[in-house]
This record gives sequence, C-alpha cells and structure tokens, in this order.
Amino acid sequence: MTNVDIRKGTVSDISVLQKIGRQTFSETFAEGNTEENMKKYLEEGFSNEKLTLELANSDSEFYFAYQENEVIGYLKINHGQSQTELKDETAMEIERIYVLKDFHGKNVGQVLYQKAIDIAKEKNVDYVWLGVWEENPRAINFYKKNGFVEFDKHIFVLGDDKQTDIMMRFELKPLTTL
Repeated sequence: MTNVDIRKGTVSDISVLQKIGRQTFSETFAEGNTEENMKKYLEEGFSNEKLTLELANSDSEFYFAYQENEVIGYLKINHGQSQTELKDETAMEIERIYVLKDFHGKNVGQVLYQKAIDIAKEKNVDYVWLGVWEENPRAINFYKKNGFVEFDKHIFVLGDDKQTDIMMRFELKPLTTL
C-alpha cells in the first residue's frame, strides 16, 4: 500500500477518533474478552469527555491514517506527564497504533509507527516505549520486528478483567555505561 495520508488530529476530530477508536479496538479485542467488558470499555474509553481531554492535551498527539479520505487507522503518542506509566521526560510513549482489520498487512501500521519514530527523533528522546497485551502476538511480533525489546509488565484493566501488558522499548540513543 502506498497512498496513505497521515494527518494530525485536533479537538474537531472527536467524532472521527471515536468511530475509528471503537471500531479498531473492537475488531482487535472483542474475540478475547466478554461482551460486557468490551461494552464498558468502549463506552468509557471512547466517551466524548475522555477523548476531548485527550485531544486537547498538549502532551498527547493523535495522527490519522487516511486512504482516499477514509480513516483507516490511527496513532496516539504521549510525552512527559501524559505517559501512562513511566512519565520519563527522556522518553515518548506509543499508546496506540490501531488499523482497521481490512487494512492489516497493508503497511498502514508501519507508516503510523514510522511517524511515531520520526516524532521521537524530532523531540530528541532517548527511547520510545509501549505496552502490548500479552495475548496479542500479532502486535508483539510487529514491535519485535521493529527492534523493540521487552523490559517489564503492567496490568491493564478491561471492565472487570485484569490483563497483563508486556512493556517494550526501543532505544533511539545508545545506552551509556559508567
């Protein structure tokens, strides 16, 4: 796939984000979770209030992947105190890369990933990190293929289910030893 346009999201994109967010999350995780937990997460995680706050946060950025003016995926990155776990000023978090199922395997995720890495380099961070569900081998393999390594685990709560995310990082600057 070659013609994917990447556009930065703004608060005016809330309905676009809500639609693509709910659809891609559902396509990715519905099979491995209960209907009740999915419903609760989709309502709360993609509510107008929550998305408005996220879109307005200067330490978070959203980018949409378009093909022929149709949104087919999106990226969310966090800097500074907006990072969900580490809150490391020398790091950037990729919180989400989601692509519609029909576009899996068509390089859309790679284009969004590359956008995140380009931004991390512009911001001169030392490393990029993320959390990925331990039961999502497709995503784990994608990040490993792109040079990420596991460094920790954390709990992600979906409804009433506590799930384990593998935390992974990619060094942009070589680690120095004393």
